[in-house]
Amino acid sequence: MRHNAGRAEVEVQGRGLSSGTGAGRLIAGGLVFALLTGWLAGLGQAQDKAAGKGKVTLQVASWEETQAKVAAHKGKVVVLDAWSTSCPPCMKEFPNLVKLHRKYPKDVACLSLSCDYAGIKNKPPEFYRERVQTFLEKQEATFENLLASIEAEEVFEKLKIASIPAVLVYGRDGKLVKCFNNDQAPTEEEGFTYADVTRLVEELLAK
Repeated sequence: MRHNAGRAEVEVQGRGLSSGTGAGRLIAGGLVFALLTGWLAGLGQAQDKAAGKGKVTLQVASWEETQAKVAAHKGKVVVLDAWSTSCPPCMKEFPNLVKLHRKYPKDVACLSLSCDYAGIKNKPPEFYRERVQTFLEKQEATFENLLASIEAEEVFEKLKIASIPAVLVYGRDGKLVKCFNNDQAPTEEEGFTYADVTRLVEELLAK
């Protein structure tokens, strides 16, 4: 009887060991799955970053801060797009700024400057943040986005233009090469497009 009891005990322990091994395999499999999932997630984030995807940010900036942002990218071709959510032509062309950023993420620094602030006393720059941010997120504009802290008319004076849309292109030396605007365009349809901007950018990159 003792011999049989011992044998039964061994069988029970054996089954227990087998069960434990199965659990161990499940745990090990779970760890491998978790590690693989984490690795794939990290890889996806890296790919998104390389493709220009990521968090959309918006910073209220003075004119001096805007100029400093441009200067900080010396060595690259810089494209600064002055726009507003109250400017349909601006919003129509904006997706092309995003495309340019994704096409040349290392050689071209793209920035946007919102001119939504109109100088109204009870509507400071922060008043426009939500509407500007919403548009930028819809466009997946993951480059540097600025909201001018000075009223739009003052921005236009700084840029020496009558109105927006306007796109400024700077060479690798940090100097302004051209300011695209529609001041001299007979009609809106005859104004500049990002095809013109991209052509100049590519000429500068080829030098």
